[in-house]
Amino acid sequence: MSEKIIGGIYLVIDPAMEQNLLFKNLKAALEGGIDVLQIWNHWPEGMNKLSFIREISDLVKPYQVPLLINQEWTLLTETSELDGVHFDTFPDDFLAIKQSIGRASIIGVTCSGNLETVLQAHENQLNYISFCSMFPSSSAGSCTIVLPETIEQARKLTDIPLFISGGITPENTATLKQKIDFDGVAVISGILNAGNPKQQTTAYKQALIKK
Repeated sequence: MSEKIIGGIYLVIDPAMEQNLLFKNLKAALEGGIDVLQIWNHWPEGMNKLSFIREISDLVKPYQVPLLINQEWTLLTETSELDGVHFDTFPDDFLAIKQSIGRASIIGVTCSGNLETVLQAHENQLNYISFCSMFPSSSAGSCTIVLPETIEQARKLTDIPLFISGGITPENTATLKQKIDFDGVAVISGILNAGNPKQQTTAYKQALIKK
């Protein structure tokens, strides 16, 4: 597992997705070269979380991709197969949470355009920031639209890796890469619902290369 996140393709998977399709498409995305994987805490009723995490971890390990959980940081105290946690907002009790986890972990946070979150992430030495949402997106939920100028301002405040998310396609990734400085893209349906997830992952990777 890579202990340092520097950017690239950050895939978020939905455990409520039909399992055979999820595992098939995840394997294809791993072969395409995703760099980070997060399990969204959208659990179907009755699902055994630790069993699901173990299955995903077994699939991910050969690819040396860090595995994170959304929000539910206490799961890091229950299994060593998670490498970190992603918070939807910066938690008020962050230092207590970090102490409770009790081991080296990758920690990231969503920023919906509020640069105060960027400052908090920088001051507390988080591993990355994900901006949501750059474009309208069904999977981005209630995220507000983030302006490219906000990313530019964030880059001046921190050298933490910056991801963009929400309605991200290879095409608009390439366009934004010409205009602003960011390190990676966070994607759900853009890869998981693609006809060829491996090929689509490669397309995102190519789009991140500034021409």
